[in-house]
Amino acid sequence: MDLLNDVLADNDYPGRGVLWCTTGDGTTLGAYFLTGRSPASQARTLHRTNAGELIVIPSDAREHDHLRHYVAARQSPNGLVFGNGEQVSTVADRLASGQAPLLALDGLDYEPDPPIFTPRLTVIADNEGGQAWFGAARHSAGDRTATNRLALHISDLPPSEGVLMTTYHSNGQEVATGAPFTEIRTTAETRSDLLDELWSALPPHLRIAAAVFTAGDLAGSSIRQTSRTRV
Repeated sequence: MDLLNDVLADNDYPGRGVLWCTTGDGTTLGAYFLTGRSPASQARTLHRTNAGELIVIPSDAREHDHLRHYVAARQSPNGLVFGNGEQVSTVADRLASGQAPLLALDGLDYEPDPPIFTPRLTVIADNEGGQAWFGAARHSAGDRTATNRLALHISDLPPSEGVLMTTYHSNGQEVATGAPFTEIRTTAETRSDLLDELWSALPPHLRIAAAVFTAGDLAGSSIRQTSRTRV
């Protein structure tokens, strides 16, 4: 099991990512981050609303783009939902209506952005922090257009362990979709340590924003932004 820092340092362009882990002090945390290459992707901010949601919005006057601007995390009485696109709102609504996590994650599709076909990554975490369900809607490696839908149930993470999903993996020349999931170790002892570790591991010229939060207290999330963006 590799260190979070090493996994991200070995990826020249991770895109967007979701992380669920337990720090050394025993606190189970979620995290979400954004990196971007194009001016439109970099012109974004991760903003906490008055309702306590985390939303990705333009940092300039450009129009809404449903693939770049979305609710990234939403808290409800039935659990925390976070991920990399508009499906977060869909899954949160399903969960709030009483659907079980695996059903709430079903039926999602990858993003319509050929030729990469970015995966849609979503995490549901119970408000006690003991369990999390990861969902990934991915394009086939072949010519098949039907969506591959993967689900992963995580429980009872020991200190210093976690699970990471990223939309992309790059060797610096080519960009491909990321691995279905990666189990990681973290050296972080606290929430602030985890944000520091995550932020420092992202490519400095590509990083946009990152947030760390606990299930049941999304309003208390810790957010870091680049100087290119403004809240």
